Amino acid sequence: MTTKALTPFFIVLLLMALLPASSTPAVRPEMIRVAVLKGIDQLKIDGSGLLIMDRQREPLRVTPPLTVKGERKRLWVNGREAASLLITASTMVIVNGKGYRGVIEVIPAERGVLVVDELPLEEYLIGLINCEISSLWPLEAIKAQAVVARTFALYQKESRKGALYHLEATILDQVYDGCSVEDARAAFGVRETAGEVLTFNGDLAQTFFHANCGGHTEAVEQVWSVRRPYLTGVTCRYCLDAPTAAWESTLSLAKIEGLLKGAGVAAPALRDLSAGTRNGSGRLLTVRLTSAKGVRELAATSFRKALGSTVIRSTNFEIAVSGESARFTGSGFGHGVGLCQWGARSRAADGFSYREILTYYYPGTVLRKMANGV
Repeated sequence: MTTKALTPFFIVLLLMALLPASSTPAVRPEMIRVAVLKGIDQLKIDGSGLLIMDRQREPLRVTPPLTVKGERKRLWVNGREAASLLITASTMVIVNGKGYRGVIEVIPAERGVLVVDELPLEEYLIGLINCEISSLWPLEAIKAQAVVARTFALYQKESRKGALYHLEATILDQVYDGCSVEDARAAFGVRETAGEVLTFNGDLAQTFFHANCGGHTEAVEQVWSVRRPYLTGVTCRYCLDAPTAAWESTLSLAKIEGLLKGAGVAAPALRDLSAGTRNGSGRLLTVRLTSAKGVRELAATSFRKALGSTVIRSTNFEIAVSGESARFTGSGFGHGVGLCQWGARSRAADGFSYREILTYYYPGTVLRKMANGV
């Protein structure tokens, strides 16, 4: 059984139906589809004044709260089978304890269900601020984050045309936990930059960002197989006093061997690790592994992914092996490409405007306001 996602136009009609009548024709907002849950077997959905429909856009006569289960592209709602679900409310829909604006679509998958939140882009950004940074940060840093996140979302929407969703609500794209973490300061920062995006040669820029660069941002081609003239790496000393600037982790060689094996990297009887080559920003390009199979070099990005991005927080690190353990000491947090969030925070505290911050981390880009749809 296949499931056809509702068109954004229909979703907008649903939202408009919940709003008071107005004599002024409504301007259709820019919409975004965010995968907030993937592959989960069971959901609890609740809320006040829920409008619940099936794929045929017919009301479902079920009483909240809903228990939704999915398996092998089949969906059950309070024990009754349904093709898919569309749920909206006058305020928010609560999914597994988190509140979401817009329309929640529940789609059965091969394993569990896919939950997509479709909502106006600007509302999505308000919820995102306190997931990616903090609304307590200087206002200019909030504005910079809003512009970068808006541009990134629209870039992904364009590149994923026709897909069931445009963004994931995790570090794979941008972290988003719904509307429960919204506040007035986050909303103000987003609205102060409403519709503003970064462009390069007239096109949307690919605005990657990360927590802390550790002193120098990274050229994008060192992380992904793309080149962007505005993502070549810049010196950044403003992030060095941040709590994410320095880190340390210790793991046993046996644990590392197991994690590598789980990532498809064979290093049986691993007995030594050492730093390989580095690039111009100081980050490791390779890690040298010594095992029963001899010596091999593994891309540092692959090594970090295998051990976990919260264990090896960046590819700028040193390795010291002692006995059966390896100690990693490093600087920075994240891939290092684009905006350094902690650097932006300190720059804003020093009086730089969000425009100056964006120009520094994305040199050559132009800040523009979208013509409409916001």
